[in-house]
Amino acid sequence: MSTIVLLAITGIGLGGLYFLVAAGLALIFGLMRVLNFAHGAFLLLGGYFAWLVGAYLAGGAATVSNLQFLAMLFVATLTGAVIGTLTELVLIRPLYRREIAQVLVTVGLTLVIGALVIGVWGADPKTFPVPAWVHRTTHVLGANVPNSRFLLIGAALAVLGALQLFLRRTRYGLIVRAGVENRTMVTAMGIDVRRAFTLVFALGGAVAGLGGALAGVNFGAVSPGLGTALLIDAFIVVVIGGLGSITGAALAALAVGLLQQFANYYIVGVGDLSIVLLLVLVLLVRPRGVLGSAT
Repeated sequence: MSTIVLLAITGIGLGGLYFLVAAGLALIFGLMRVLNFAHGAFLLLGGYFAWLVGAYLAGGAATVSNLQFLAMLFVATLTGAVIGTLTELVLIRPLYRREIAQVLVTVGLTLVIGALVIGVWGADPKTFPVPAWVHRTTHVLGANVPNSRFLLIGAALAVLGALQLFLRRTRYGLIVRAGVENRTMVTAMGIDVRRAFTLVFALGGAVAGLGGALAGVNFGAVSPGLGTALLIDAFIVVVIGGLGSITGAALAALAVGLLQQFANYYIVGVGDLSIVLLLVLVLLVRPRGVLGSAT
């Protein structure tokens, strides 16, 4: 029983991390129809800037205080928001309705940022400082569950709630949703849709930056390959959940995390294969994803 509990909670925590990585991707594509291959670079920079702040505040130690950790998460989120905003203003805005050009530009940006990270900080993983309580475990129904999993679950729930609130209850969220459906009409009403679209990119980048920092918590380190590896999982989650559906991404991330965790435990090394098979099954049964809308 304790093994099942441990696998379930760690799987949910892993799903929380996948959602944090996939949420910004789903948000940007769902509202703006931009397939952002630079999303992994946003995540990577968020993780590295959080590490920089943590390494400075910790003074070489492996742990930081709770306040210092919050500062790391804030810097990661801010880094993602800034790079997301700049990407939309400089690279994406001139290329709306030119999907191939968007893909090429964002892939190029990913390669450039990855090379810069290696050039500045090297290719070796950097140990990620965290508060002491993150290294401890909590006893749940006979299982000792790492506290980092609860952190990931809590962060994912907070981000899911915040994004839903933004889209359904705020003026800019409604403007963006209307602008996607009929940009000409919204513009004719005197509303600046471009500003709202920039905000969406900033939000997507912010969530990615936060995901990069929490990926450092989950893996204990950040490395140049972090963004690329998690981007693949994020695309799988977004496709399974339905392109553009935040709720679908959350459900898909939960399913992927649990499936991967249980599969790896009972048959070592088949976790990645299992989620690919799940992706194939979903595409065969429901090509637009679990909660994706028909196009």
